[in-house]
Parts: sequence; C-alpha cells; structure tokens
Amino acid sequence: MNSQIHRMTPLLPENADNLQDLALEILQKSAALGNRQHDVTLNTLRELLRIINSYYSNLIEGHNTHPYDIVRAMQKGYDSEPAKRNLQMESVAHITVQKDMERSLLKEPEVNMTSRAFLCYLHREFYQQLPPEFRVVTNPETDRESMVVPGEPREESVKVGYHQPPEHGSLMTFLARFDEFYAPEKHHGALKLVAAAAAHHRLMRIHPFLDGNGRVARLFTEAYFHRIPVHGFGLWSVSRGLARRNIDYKSALARADAPRRNDLDGRENLSNEGLIYFCRFFLEVCLDQVEYMGGLLRLEELVERIRRYVELRGSGMIPGPAGEKGLRVESARMLQEVLVKGEAARGSVIAASGLKERTGRGLLGQLIGEGLLISDTPKGDVRLGFPIHAAGWFFPDLYLTLSR
Repeated sequence: MNSQIHRMTPLLPENADNLQDLALEILQKSAALGNRQHDVTLNTLRELLRIINSYYSNLIEGHNTHPYDIVRAMQKGYDSEPAKRNLQMESVAHITVQKDMERSLLKEPEVNMTSRAFLCYLHREFYQQLPPEFRVVTNPETDRESMVVPGEPREESVKVGYHQPPEHGSLMTFLARFDEFYAPEKHHGALKLVAAAAAHHRLMRIHPFLDGNGRVARLFTEAYFHRIPVHGFGLWSVSRGLARRNIDYKSALARADAPRRNDLDGRENLSNEGLIYFCRFFLEVCLDQVEYMGGLLRLEELVERIRRYVELRGSGMIPGPAGEKGLRVESARMLQEVLVKGEAARGSVIAASGLKERTGRGLLGQLIGEGLLISDTPKGDVRLGFPIHAAGWFFPDLYLTLSR
C-alpha cells in the first residue's frame, strides 16, 4: 500500500494563500540584498557562504567540522586524525558539488533539475568524493551493512524513524511524479517558492537513496532557488537556518509525513495541515536568514565592524592568523576604501591610509597576506576578502564559534 503513488498527495498545500504572501516577502527582501554592497564584494561573500553552507548542512547530519578546518582542507591542509580528515573531505565535497551545480545551471539553463537524472547527479558527485567509510550504512534494526553506490537509487527497503518510505521497486514511479509536478515552470509567481518548500519535504519522504537524502534535498532546494530565480540567493543560507533549528526542522518534516486526520484536513492521503505547517516553517526560516544577512550588509554597520576588528587586532585583544602581528589603525581606512569601491588600484588604497608610500605599501602587503584584501595578480587591483579568521567579526553569529 505504501508504494501507491497517491500516498504522496497532496503535493502542494491546499487553501494556503498566506504562504504565498510569505514567499513574496522573501523574494522581495532577498532581491534587495543585491543592492546593499558592490557586486564585486558580494561575489566574494558568496564564496564564504558556500563554506558556511557546507558547515551547516553537515551539522544537520551531526557532523561538526568547523569552518577553520574546512578552509584548511580546501588548501589541502587535512588533519592527521582519520576521523577529522574524513569530515573535512565531506565538507570539501559539498562545496565542490555546490559550485559545480551552480555552474551547470548557469551553463545549461534548460537542464531539468527536478528529474531523476539531476538528483542522481547530485548524489553521485557528492558520494564519489567521500572516503569509503562514509559509503557504508548499517540497518539499525538488523545490523546489516550495505554499501551506498554513488548516484544509484536504493535497491532495498528502509525505515526512517517512524516513516516508511516507498518500496524500492516503486521509486521510479514516485520520482517520475515528483519530476512532473514540481518542475518550476509548472508554477507561477510566489507559488514557485511554496512549491520549492513542498518539494523539499516530498523528496525527503521518497528517500530515493540509501543514504545522503538530506544533503541531496538541500542541494536540490538550492538549485530550485537558482532556477525560480530567487534573486539574492547565495547571499544567505537556508541550511544555516535549518541547522540552528534542527529539532524543529526534523519535527516539521515528521508532521508533514502524518496521514490525513479527518475531513477538515484536506482531501488527499497525507495531512494538508502537516504540509502547510512544514512549508510555513521552511519559509519562515528562509525569511529569517534573508533578514539576518540584510542587517549585516548595511554599509555603515559593516564599516563599523571592520573598524572595530582592526582596533581589536591593533590592541592585541584578538589574534590574527598564525604568526601575524597586529594591525595598524590605518588598515580600517584602506579596507573601507575597497569596500565602497568594490575594487581599487593599489595606489589609491595606499593613499587612503594617509601613510607614507613605503609604510603604506608594507601595510597593504600585510592585508593581502592575511586575505583581508585579494588580488588576482601581483600588481593588480584589490578587492575585499573575507578570511575565516575575520569573517566571524565582520558577520557576527555567522557560524557557531563555540564549536571549535
């Protein structure tokens, strides 16, 4: 009975116009993020947020790899301890797949991102980069071990808590219906964002893979946001919001799994109220993250946090990266010059410091060396960087500092 396709309905919440109002607010506020800073600065911020997204997506799965350790791994600085190294590899795999996915969607705008092929692509690219230990799953009821095959739908029955996903023999039918219904072009306006929320749950309910379904669902949702498109997405992370409310997230998923309670709870097999609850929860998390980043990207406040960071570094109250000395107060003027312009010639940055040429050039070299300024060539223009040692000061509460 669980393998009958109607067991997944409703596919969208019924009689929930207020969800579209919430979705519209997200779309408007997210689009406004692109006006808060120069495009060059925002593109650099997107690079940082991929790291943060990986950190939080892994945290949802109970895997805690601090952004410092993720950055080290991206620079091939893997830990000597096998368990910690494996978690670093997992984080780098997530970032790599996310970047490749974004490039694919940009290069091939017609790619069918609700298709089984796309979902299998996300799973394959992620699991191919994981250590062998992460491809083994154990059935908690039988203690039987199975190997996860990258990109291949499961070929056995599973149970997730109290939820019994469709039998493996019916997966193709469920995935075909998922593809047919949730294709973004089938929906219009703010309803597309509601459909993204509903699709997130229904994909988790189908549970197409032996393991990694949560990660695939979150990557898929990001792809959906890009396709809608949600302008400004990439400047905020839905995984951050879900991880910080992880218990509520999993409770909302379970609530949307519930069967219809009575004649007032929709007309389909599953609870309409449960799906409304999940979609509202999901969209409220999105709005919270948009508003969080909107506050942090206000120019005057960001300038003040940068100034404060430089002040604390200069006083020795906070350390710089390993082996680096404190920062001169003139650094704040140099960083502000670049922040306002997006990119600036080295000469103008030195002039903004008010220091003599030689001293200013030395300070510029220190800022570049620490990653606070970035340049593509030895003499080229510089842009603002967000190295992980400063990111938590520039963007308070971006990640959980106590997890280190």
